Amino acid sequence: MKKVTFHEDADAEMTDAAKYYQERAFGLGLSFLDAVEDAVKKILENPEAYQLVGDEVRHKLLGRFPYSVLYVIEPDRIRVVAVAHQKRRPKYWSYRL
Repeated sequence: MKKVTFHEDADAEMTDAAKYYQERAFGLGLSFLDAVEDAVKKILENPEAYQLVGDEVRHKLLGRFPYSVLYVIEPDRIRVVAVAHQKRRPKYWSYRL
């Protein structure tokens, strides 16, 4: 099984979103992190199952939260390039590729 790595900016996005949700309601930040973890597990199970949003980037919606995990399949790993809010400007993360 491939390993998963996060771009440092994707990791910061995830942490910032979790803090935001935790400030809104106790435990909601942890629920957000759980949703990201579940998405990553599903990505690992079948990396090519999710829709392409470019030539090589795919995304997995989080469901409960308006976020997507954007990732690239590489020979030795899955690289998460963004944990992006769905209302942000499109492809703001493209410099991370």
